[in-house]
Amino acid sequence: MSSEIPPRKIQLARRLRREQTIYEKNLWDILRAHKMSGYHFRRQHPIGPYVADFACIAAKLIIELDGNSHDDRQDYDANRDFVLREWGWEILRFPNVYARDQPDELWRTVEVELRTRIPMQVDIVASLI
Repeated sequence: MSSEIPPRKIQLARRLRREQTIYEKNLWDILRAHKMSGYHFRRQHPIGPYVADFACIAAKLIIELDGNSHDDRQDYDANRDFVLREWGWEILRFPNVYARDQPDELWRTVEVELRTRIPMQVDIVASLI
């Protein structure tokens, strides 16, 4: 994977951060609430030629919220996910409304994946409580 991010992708990521949807804001609030658990996410994070909705760098975990705009992009999304997985990332996709209607279930799903990807960090945090 090339570590160089095209300048237009950086500009796109900045614009997407400023213009986040209500669903992205809901998920960002969930992820920030769990930051004290030792998980740090970035929103609208450029990775190569792509921009991930949310990414935990330490776990190489991407969370994507899919709305209506993804209905016509299934092939693109599948190819993108394939490439990102080749680079070692895992991608969790949720429908937009999941962040609003089932935030606790969404976090539990994310946390399970985080624990499988960075178990030592979770054990250290748990021992501090």
